[in-house]
Amino acid sequence: MKVEFVSYDGSYPNLCSGTLIMKIDDELWKFPSYSLYSGGNVWFDAEWSEHVERGSWGISYWPENYPEDTKETTIELVNANVNYGCCGGCV
Repeated sequence: MKVEFVSYDGSYPNLCSGTLIMKIDDELWKFPSYSLYSGGNVWFDAEWSEHVERGSWGISYWPENYPEDTKETTIELVNANVNYGCCGGCV
């Protein structure tokens, strides 16, 4: 099976809220909004200075019947094509 990244329309400040579209062979797969989650985070120190750590993406919600054997490749393609997020950028 050939897995391809097609598009992702999430944007700052909440990059995780976009819609991901992947292609497997000739079939397009649309993921629900908020399917991505970031491995990064945001925190504040004692002086209330913001610290942002960007991290790689994971996928929480998959389309029904999405081929199990393509999920790892899908995550790799998302991380190669979508800027890392910080899970807190919308704070």
